Amino acid sequence: MDIIYRVHALERMFERGITVKDIRVAIENGEIIENYSDPLAYPGRLIYTQRGKGPLHVVVADNEAEDQAIVITSYRPDRFRWTDDFRRRRDEVRDV
Repeated sequence: MDIIYRVHALERMFERGITVKDIRVAIENGEIIENYSDPLAYPGRLIYTQRGKGPLHVVVADNEAEDQAIVITSYRPDRFRWTDDFRRRRDEVRDV
């Protein structure tokens, strides 16, 4: 599988100290915590992994016809917006 980086993704990776290796490890071994579908775009997913400085989220669109994972963005999830395991958004969970 080829990994393609959007300019936005590269800018955010640089700003946040996230490496190409971090992204590859997330795509190859991370846990899919959300799936996205849009009839006008490639199907996407939000991937969670622990890497380097802690939890990491990577948003990827999948171009299956070309066997490409297109990295949209990546970030270190904010503990105030995500549950303690960083797998669910707090606003989606009532008792957190």
